Amino acid sequence: MNQPMNSREKVEQLLSEDPESCRLRERTAFDELARPGGELILFGAGGLGKKLLRALRQDGIEPVAFIDNSLAGRVVEGVSVLTPSEAAQRWGSTATFVVSIWASWADTMREQVQSLRDLGCETVISFIPLLWKYPAILPHVQIDLPSHICEQKNKVLSAFNLWSDDASREEFVSQLRWRLYADFSALHPAVPGQYWQRDLIDPGQQAVYVDCGACDGDTLEQFISFTGGRFREAFLFEPDDRNFRALQQRLNAMPESIRHRIQAFPCAVAEADYNVSFSGGAGASSAAGTGSETVHCLSLDGTVSIPPTLIKYDIEGFELLGLEGSRRIIAEIAPSLVVCAYHTQSHIWEIPLLIDSIRKGYRYYLRPHGQIWETVCYAIPG
Repeated sequence: MNQPMNSREKVEQLLSEDPESCRLRERTAFDELARPGGELILFGAGGLGKKLLRALRQDGIEPVAFIDNSLAGRVVEGVSVLTPSEAAQRWGSTATFVVSIWASWADTMREQVQSLRDLGCETVISFIPLLWKYPAILPHVQIDLPSHICEQKNKVLSAFNLWSDDASREEFVSQLRWRLYADFSALHPAVPGQYWQRDLIDPGQQAVYVDCGACDGDTLEQFISFTGGRFREAFLFEPDDRNFRALQQRLNAMPESIRHRIQAFPCAVAEADYNVSFSGGAGASSAAGTGSETVHCLSLDGTVSIPPTLIKYDIEGFELLGLEGSRRIIAEIAPSLVVCAYHTQSHIWEIPLLIDSIRKGYRYYLRPHGQIWETVCYAIPG
């Protein structure tokens, strides 16, 4: 009887595909899944749906409709928007329905697909194979070509060796399979308590907390609750001026005994001090590196005046830069690090590898706190 594969064997099997075969699979995946010669319908008329529409039109393909409950009855970029039930009644057995909804607040992909199948839609596909067919519009957040993973096989295997428990190794396998095959069935259920895993983090009673991407102060309040208010000092960094104003209002409403231990900076966190383009006004999704606004970046090494014991990085793709700007702190002090690892395809292996290159001896854990969104790498000093 064949023994079940262990997680190492699963990773090696996933990475056994040669890059050229993988590139062929990328190019053909959507056409193999779609209904031949049928109509095409996009489920979701938001930013991703519009992005896909533009790519399809450049290839001479015109979807017959968007479906979107909130926009039904309107016309979006020349395409009529229907309710899911209307589209299912007209094209359920003849069209390919592409789920073009991808956001942390949305239902899971499996729920979206099942909702259409329950209406009688026979061919329902996630948007990912369609993105692979039109790679000029990639990357899209953490979604990129699978062949990029095959090309980094050695790095991926090196990162696998860093995970400290079976749960992390199996989660790495799950996320790797999703990145390679868009296999949503492989994903594990979300673990509650993003950032605040008591089995991993012990802040003590003199914690010095650094919050990179403090947003409106919600994670600060979670930290205060996590520590029972017993901490030495907190440093908060938030570049979006709208979020920062909300953060200040939250701070002003706190007791003075808490507030006087907190310093807040209206800046982004990166590897050095400089100005960078910024796309603001998106709440927790406001991001540096793109957009028409400008924000100032600071490094933690040059800014945090007290040795931190816990640093959280949720900075919308700037995590590697933020870690680079913390090199001295990590190398000399070895604080616990809580790093979001879902903003790009490669962060689940690049983040632990970077930390390990700065200081040996950390223990690494990977936990899913959402459907890909909110995945966190916990680096705990040994």
